[in-house]
Amino acid sequence: MVDFNFSIFSAPSAADTGDTTLVDVLERAAGAERWRSGRSGIWYTLAPEGVPQRAQGWKLHVSATPASAPEVLARSLEVLLAAGSAFKFAATIDHVAALNARNTSRGHSGKFITVYPESDDEAVRLAAELHRATEGLAGPRILSDRPYAQGSLVHYRYGAFVEERRITNDGFYAWTILDPDGNPVEDRRAGTYTPPSWATCPFPGNAKDVTPRPRQVMLAKRFAVREAIRHTNKGGVYRAQDTGTGESVVIKEARPHVAADRQGRDTRDRLRAELRALEKVQGLGLAPRPVELFTEGGHLFLALEMIQGVPLREWVARSIGEAGWGDHLAPALEMARRLTGLMIEAHGAGLVLRDFNPNNVMVRPDGTPVLIDLELAAVAGDPEDVPLRAGTPAFSAPEQLEGAEPDASADHYSLGATLCYVLTGAPPYFLDERPQGRSLTERLTEWLAARTRDLELPEGLVAMLTGLMADDPGLRWTPEQAREVLAPSVPATVAPAEARRPVETCDQAIAGITEHLLASMDPGSAHALWPMSCAHGAPDPCCLQHGAAGVLGALVQCMRFSADPRLPDAVDVASRWILKRLEADAHRPHGLYFGTAGAAWALLEAGLALGDDGLADDAIAVAEGLPAAVAGPDITHGTAGIGLTALHFHARTGRARFAELADAAADALAASAEERAGALVWSTPADADSKLAGKSYYGFAHGVAGVGYFLLATGRDDCRELAVRVGDDLLDVAVVTPRSAMWGAGSGDAPTAPYWCHGASGIGGFLARLGADTGNARFLDAAALAARAVSDQSWRAVLGQCHGLAGNGDFLLDMAALTGDERYRADAWRLGEIILAGRAHRGDRVVFSDEQGDVSASWGDGVSGVLAFLTRLRHGSPRLWTADAARVAAVPGRVS
Repeated sequence: MVDFNFSIFSAPSAADTGDTTLVDVLERAAGAERWRSGRSGIWYTLAPEGVPQRAQGWKLHVSATPASAPEVLARSLEVLLAAGSAFKFAATIDHVAALNARNTSRGHSGKFITVYPESDDEAVRLAAELHRATEGLAGPRILSDRPYAQGSLVHYRYGAFVEERRITNDGFYAWTILDPDGNPVEDRRAGTYTPPSWATCPFPGNAKDVTPRPRQVMLAKRFAVREAIRHTNKGGVYRAQDTGTGESVVIKEARPHVAADRQGRDTRDRLRAELRALEKVQGLGLAPRPVELFTEGGHLFLALEMIQGVPLREWVARSIGEAGWGDHLAPALEMARRLTGLMIEAHGAGLVLRDFNPNNVMVRPDGTPVLIDLELAAVAGDPEDVPLRAGTPAFSAPEQLEGAEPDASADHYSLGATLCYVLTGAPPYFLDERPQGRSLTERLTEWLAARTRDLELPEGLVAMLTGLMADDPGLRWTPEQAREVLAPSVPATVAPAEARRPVETCDQAIAGITEHLLASMDPGSAHALWPMSCAHGAPDPCCLQHGAAGVLGALVQCMRFSADPRLPDAVDVASRWILKRLEADAHRPHGLYFGTAGAAWALLEAGLALGDDGLADDAIAVAEGLPAAVAGPDITHGTAGIGLTALHFHARTGRARFAELADAAADALAASAEERAGALVWSTPADADSKLAGKSYYGFAHGVAGVGYFLLATGRDDCRELAVRVGDDLLDVAVVTPRSAMWGAGSGDAPTAPYWCHGASGIGGFLARLGADTGNARFLDAAALAARAVSDQSWRAVLGQCHGLAGNGDFLLDMAALTGDERYRADAWRLGEIILAGRAHRGDRVVFSDEQGDVSASWGDGVSGVLAFLTRLRHGSPRLWTADAARVAAVPGRVS
């Protein structure tokens, strides 16, 4: 589930709706029948018979809009079908729209047609002919390429023709090309034109721009740009100063032809619509004052008054953090009153907002909320306004996202969702259910009960929120009705409900997630055994964090407590798939969460659980190939994770080889420790081929806490001394209050959210283990404060293991096991209740949202990590991928 950054849907879905417009253009083209053709994903590809394709070189891209795509394709086909180079095009108009959408990756946007010229000379010839053929038609600039000429739809870049991938040291696939020495290098697809330094450009007019860039960017000869707030495909947003008045302004950019519809309206039209909305409420103090609309370089810009303050989403986080969870309610109710009044005033001025959410409201220092980003707002009676399939998931009404006519009732839904966020700190995001068995009101009621259980709510508040967000738009409460409930009199309150342990719901979720994982496993796929989504790129399909190993581990754990007869076969099939894939991708990193070690660990547990000696031996053989040390020191990618894997293999197999491997890993870490400002530090070398290069952290996943955890687990006296040093250093840098302990990601950083990866959950887990092992109360005391930080911030939205409530719940269960204090188990159930309230039923399956609002099987942020926590919560099993994991609960009739 998205925590704070809400995605905007502003283009039609890329799903294939059966539209054959573009394929029909191809079928009508003369000569098309002589080409080999076929559909793959969103692409329709054509290649000449018997012509080998180059592996890499100068490729061409031709852009188009949904409106211009048929004509662009028709004219391009006249050139391409008469030539002999392979090419492809987006197969439907909806796919063109998706390629041009406002939030499409800047490195991939706009590429309607891709041409793979058979030679550099042919690339130059085809570019010239395609430019002449498509001149005057509409299409966006392709940011990763260089345009053939000013305003041309034709662009070029150097890159791969045949997509060869390799797994990087960070555990993700990267497209590669070969340098002149035959070494693979990444084929970077960024939002700027960055050809390899060794590639000679054959196109005319390609001399590098040697004009020195001005120190200051000036727009409209008036606005001095200070910094970019953000860049998206639709354009940037900038902070600037009006040199004429000295006023600070925000400038919004709209790139031509981005997010265009079938009528040719694009993001520039939305910016003009925003200006009309701003003018409608000018002088009311509801929104920024427009300063100037202007065009520069073909792009449209709107300068606005800069509103001093913070986004509402940030105000909510600060309010909870500063006031505390229970004391946050009073300022939250006051903000709810102000937001309700803001919407009443906006509607009174003739606006339908259509995108009212915590990202689009600024809070001034005096607490006054102000509307920003009104580009989706509709002005009553505006003939230029059109329905849009647009909005923000969790905050926009379902009918609006489906393209309904603008209506105030959709804003009422958004107000209710925003007030839910203000009160709970989490977006009310619900995955769709299939078939729809529970109404939104039913699901929202359960969600609110779980997330507000510790609050004394005003009488009628829950009814108001569910009323604003009613399924039927005609039955939704109005802001005026909501204001009556929120009136600042002293309301009757609803006492906090008692803590619950929803055992039956937990059992249903465990069975439903298992059903989903069994049904979605695809052993015939050469790419991924389970569907995964990941914000960081295409992950190694075998790895623990985002691949099959993490899911396999969760299923093996589940198998120990389940009588489902399908699980042993599924575990066996998944294990064979991973083994086969490990052989196919031999050049992967060695780490625990992002590499071979984690896959070996999962395979060993599968073999032992199945009583399959051959599978266990295969896992042992994989683990025996691990090195003792790698460049990175950490648990997820590096030496500490390899050492922890070796300890686990030794505990489960008794083989001396693994004890030796663990010792060698510990020795390597002891030798690589550095002293900085009196503290022990481990960092990835600056010259390492990794995004972690040169960095050092405090946390468990990438930092010293994880290293200390492994060193402590070795049982060696010298390693324990190092672990104690790490613990002392972490205590020194903790941000401690009478109630909690928090840590930043690294030196000089503000405290992060209390998650496993960087924050109090992971660090607290190490300190708790250190305190239990050494008997030193100060470490256990700090772990207790970390646990309180985790419980106090149960309002956070993400559900998964790495950055979410499942990983935090596992830490609380660790605390219960180490201290014997059952309050921690009760707090873990509290998190479990919140997680369960976010479930979606799809037939017999149960799914949960990942951090991107999708459904992923992954361990790190998907359903397998949630399954592991719920199984442990329900049955008391050991925590996976830890030093405790060798303590496996035996199941009668199965080898453990």
